[in-house]
Amino acid sequence: MNLSKKCIATKALLLFAFWSSCAIAMAAQVAGTVTQLSGPLLAKKASGTVKILSLKSEVESGDTLVTEKNTYAMVKFIDNSEITLKPSTTFTIDNFAFDNAKPDDDNASFNLVKGGMRSVSGLLGKRNKEKFALKTPTATIGIRGTTFIADFVPGEDTAVASLRAYLNASTAALGDSAPIAPLQLAQGPLPVRPPSGPSLAPGLYVHVIDGLIRVSNPAGASNFSAGQFGYTPNPRLPPVVVPTNPGILFTPPPSFSQSSGAVQPGANSQAKSNQVDCEVR
Repeated sequence: MNLSKKCIATKALLLFAFWSSCAIAMAAQVAGTVTQLSGPLLAKKASGTVKILSLKSEVESGDTLVTEKNTYAMVKFIDNSEITLKPSTTFTIDNFAFDNAKPDDDNASFNLVKGGMRSVSGLLGKRNKEKFALKTPTATIGIRGTTFIADFVPGEDTAVASLRAYLNASTAALGDSAPIAPLQLAQGPLPVRPPSGPSLAPGLYVHVIDGLIRVSNPAGASNFSAGQFGYTPNPRLPPVVVPTNPGILFTPPPSFSQSSGAVQPGANSQAKSNQVDCEVR
């Protein structure tokens, strides 16, 4: 092989190595692993492909996880935090970065598009609480080393519906002895009652099991401590405390870990692992 051909071959090898290193650098970081599963779980990748996940499947930054109507799914992240998704939930891992040796690079940014979840803090949440953010369409949740449940109910965002739900939650904080206060609007008086299930009004509901969370939006912010329930109807009204469970249900199968508590336990379905792992392009 002459010198010219050797130079060409060397350049080709260097170019291949360069592109390979770029591809590795651009690959999404593994954020966690599916450790519990009771039905179908889908992951829409940042590339647009859709992957059907099973037990031990990895999830990455940029993934949008979607649970079917009977699916509970637990993801254990690389910092030992856990997020358990309820049925009919859409949840995006916007960005997750954790390196035990590089605490300054910590980042945990999530988006609860609809449905519900339980979050248990891990190492990241203990050493860099301010780096955790769970966004929803009505408010953002920050943590202080926490176990909490968040439930977002989408719905038609009308002024009357939002105001009704907000007044319901606000008046409920006065206690059961508070009188029913009618509010005169164009559609007639609205009786003020605490929001309750099984059909919850649209908005964000939270239940703190342990620790403290801070719920904030452009209208205001509130802290919620262990045992408290909260409600945020839309981005234009601040979060409020609800004195009792407004109807939040969280009933994973008995085989799921219950160490961090559950709301309304008693589901009888047994976990069944989805044994396929493929991509739909």
